[in-house]
Amino acid sequence: MGTNSFSLSARIYRNTFLRYVLATASVMAALLVGMALRGLAGDSAVFVVLLPAIAFCAWYCGRGPSILAIAVALVGATYGPLNSLHSFRVPSVAQFVLLLTLSCSSAIVLALAETRRRQNENLLQAQGELESRVQERTADLDAANQNLRNLSARLLQLQDDERRRIARELHDSVGQMLAALNMNLSTVRGDIERLTKTANALADSENLVHEMTSEVRTISHLLHPPLLDEAGLSSALRWYVDGFALRSKIRVDLDLPEDFLRLPRESETAIFRVVQECLTNIHRHSGSPIAKIRLRQRDRQVMVEVADKGKGIPLEKQQEMTSSGTPGVGIRGMRERIRQLGGSLDINSNGTGTVVVVRLPIGESASPASTVEVNDPSPAAA
Repeated sequence: MGTNSFSLSARIYRNTFLRYVLATASVMAALLVGMALRGLAGDSAVFVVLLPAIAFCAWYCGRGPSILAIAVALVGATYGPLNSLHSFRVPSVAQFVLLLTLSCSSAIVLALAETRRRQNENLLQAQGELESRVQERTADLDAANQNLRNLSARLLQLQDDERRRIARELHDSVGQMLAALNMNLSTVRGDIERLTKTANALADSENLVHEMTSEVRTISHLLHPPLLDEAGLSSALRWYVDGFALRSKIRVDLDLPEDFLRLPRESETAIFRVVQECLTNIHRHSGSPIAKIRLRQRDRQVMVEVADKGKGIPLEKQQEMTSSGTPGVGIRGMRERIRQLGGSLDINSNGTGTVVVVRLPIGESASPASTVEVNDPSPAAA
């Protein structure tokens, strides 16, 4: 039976009174039809009509109503259309054979219907248990995914905090000691200027100290640029882009509006890290002589676009990133940062370049960015 028949049977089976009424009505209707067809098809017509009615009762009304319907059918077939009204004579042999055939057929139909009904009940019970198990497994999977997201967010936050702490330690401790050493060497060089060889050695040492100071400052700023906290994303990006272009020999065009607003600290850190990762990938992999960075704010959303004119990402690599969901660590980190803030990251690449587009919602705390002059930015490492 199909789904519609099963649904009808279930609706009828829930109402006991309706089942008995339908069983009795179907048998009475079959008796009336048999009486009407008696003149055309003979006494056997009533049996032919009663069997489908009994089958209907067995299929839709249940065991009790079916037994009642069979009893009514046998009585009606015996003392109804087979004999004259109010006649109770004993049926003939032929009539008895027809009654016996109807009884056996009715019993078989009832047994088949009961078997089908038990199978349906078992199927419904199994289906309910399966749905319950699926719901439990789905809830467990959702909980595991939520725990994984929380862990990823916590790891990113700890990474940023650790970078900020290391940058502060390098600047406050090692930087100060190097500055003191530089002053001492300058004093010694002034005292022994007459000694050419010693003076040259001291000059070389001073140069080394200057280079070490510059490298420490560069590493400190790259780990977490102080401008990002003090002056905002605009100043930090200009500083980083200038240093990157100087070191990598890649021309970088930064399209950043003058009225670019300050964003929440997490959003500014995420955008800065995305730009940093994109420029690093351009330098290492793309072979592009130029990079373009474009930032816009509109409709309470900030959009960041980083593009190059390199060789692009190979097709098999793009298919791997799309199908398996296992991109490189840098790309996975960028996507996780942006997703935690409710944004999106898209990568489009062909044979003539790659474009990375990031969209982030702007919170209520956006404010005008302050302008900080950076007279001598330390060159950023590519």
